[in-house]
Amino acid sequence: MLELDFTKSHIIISPNIEAEFEQLKNALKPKRVVGFIEDEFKIEHAKAAVAEAYISESETKYIILGANHFNAISQNSLLKALEEPPRNIEFIIIAPTTSNLLPTVRSRLPIVKKKGERKMQEFPFSLVKVGYKDVFDFLKMASKVGKSEAQELMEALYYRATVVDKLLLSNAQLENFDRAYRLLELNARPQSVFALLLMGFVNGN
Repeated sequence: MLELDFTKSHIIISPNIEAEFEQLKNALKPKRVVGFIEDEFKIEHAKAAVAEAYISESETKYIILGANHFNAISQNSLLKALEEPPRNIEFIIIAPTTSNLLPTVRSRLPIVKKKGERKMQEFPFSLVKVGYKDVFDFLKMASKVGKSEAQELMEALYYRATVVDKLLLSNAQLENFDRAYRLLELNARPQSVFALLLMGFVNGN
């Protein structure tokens, strides 16, 4: 297993955002650290972070983005800077759970999980070869779950696909996860959201 270089951009999953930020500031001294630590990370915070990233630096500068909640719009506005950061800029994102972050954000940076994160729910079947019966049985169960449980199941689905089943998700499948995340935030019916996600795997096989 490769060891993560903690001086490079990455995501930290930790239940204590502010404590992680203080530890990072101390660990990264004497390098310059600029923090955007919020309860909810909004579009105005993302714009400020990107603007900070494009301020020219002669040495490495760390931009730390930490929040209990990251909305989808703010995350999408970060994607280009995360994928192609300016010279001498490293991004570190701190969030309490991976489900707080869009799949397109998670796919750009390595993830470090600290102790204290809740145990992830397991998704009930493999996504390598998905059958219609698997989908229909799951959707029947999903009709009875609430928003919070649906978000946990979506995270379990993503984990099952990318880590357990080791699938390389297509752009269309990643976009479906992003769309599903936003729909759940808007209180869409979980059954409809999971139909969108799972049919993408059926059609992709």
